[in-house]
Amino acid sequence: MTADLLPLAGYTVVAVEQAVAAPLATRHLADLGARVIKIERPGEGDFARHYDATVHGQASHFIWLNRGKESIELDLASPRGLEVAEALIDRADVLVSNLAPGSMGRLGLGAEAIRARREDLVVVTISGFGDGGPYTHRKAYDMLVQAESGLCSITGTPETATKTGVPASDIGTGMYALSAVQAALLRRERTGVGATIEVSMFEATAEWMGHPMYIRMYDDRQVDRMGLSHASICPYDAFPTRDGQVLIGVQNDRGWAALVRDVLGRPDLVADPRYSTNIARVARRAEVDALIGSLTGRFDSQELADRLDEYGVPAARLNDVAGLVEHPQLVARDRWREVDTPAGPVQGLLPPLTFTDVKLSMGAVPELGQHTGAILAELGLAADHTGKEDT
Repeated sequence: MTADLLPLAGYTVVAVEQAVAAPLATRHLADLGARVIKIERPGEGDFARHYDATVHGQASHFIWLNRGKESIELDLASPRGLEVAEALIDRADVLVSNLAPGSMGRLGLGAEAIRARREDLVVVTISGFGDGGPYTHRKAYDMLVQAESGLCSITGTPETATKTGVPASDIGTGMYALSAVQAALLRRERTGVGATIEVSMFEATAEWMGHPMYIRMYDDRQVDRMGLSHASICPYDAFPTRDGQVLIGVQNDRGWAALVRDVLGRPDLVADPRYSTNIARVARRAEVDALIGSLTGRFDSQELADRLDEYGVPAARLNDVAGLVEHPQLVARDRWREVDTPAGPVQGLLPPLTFTDVKLSMGAVPELGQHTGAILAELGLAADHTGKEDT
């Protein structure tokens, strides 16, 4: 197994990025073997470097999203800094950016101008709402997009709308950008033609809203906020045990039969017309939940979990984050690795894309401007050719 087998070995990505969406996409590209050169503002860098100081004095978001990259400080508002950026882009295969709308164009680095010189370049622009329309220039942080897209309206409890606990709009956008880059590179291998790609946070999140969107469009109703439950499936919730609770998610009528007959010892409920179909159970949700809760309450949590597993009924513990960190599945599959950072090694999870013939890269998290001198030397430029002193 050699680095040559990394799927994106030999490709170079230039990233003019900040925060979450673009850095997530390019971190995955780096994990897959691409060389990712991250252009950062002199003295400050990606503002996600300063969100918190919890990882040996470093920001948790930045550590999560920026391993395996090279950092160069450039002032893109200065002629010398812009010259370096253009030289890097001219050698690259992919350019990814998520600056404020229109920023790359004002710098002369917009997709149209760049691809006029480099037809084979793949240019990905990530924005909040896309180019065109009344929302083009609106601020588009994750929470705002979750709210605007309706995601918050279906998330939380019946009493309280919430955003998701992780930045779902940012993450979804980053993953669509990653997919688009890989698709564009595959097409380029066949045709020699690059691509101009736009990925909007709002449209990425709207795509994820397919189920509640169709219910609104074709049944004229808003999906209820269900907490841990599910608007279209029953039983699907946390149920009490003698010493806690267990989550049970029955996806179909076979699962219902296994739950009530085999796990809970009530075969009479399998064919009961009040409960025998999912549609019937959803119509009587409160009654079904109370019934199942009265039966699960006879068991200890571990005993119930074991019985559910034995009969193939989907179930889970309601873990906190400590439960994830200590999860036996991650340990058994040897998913933890050390990742170097400027403040020392930290633990990181292997990328979830597991290739059997090569281990994906988990390179170091860069210090701000760590690779500036080396990259400038590679371009044949002096060490001070960054534009930092021009403005």
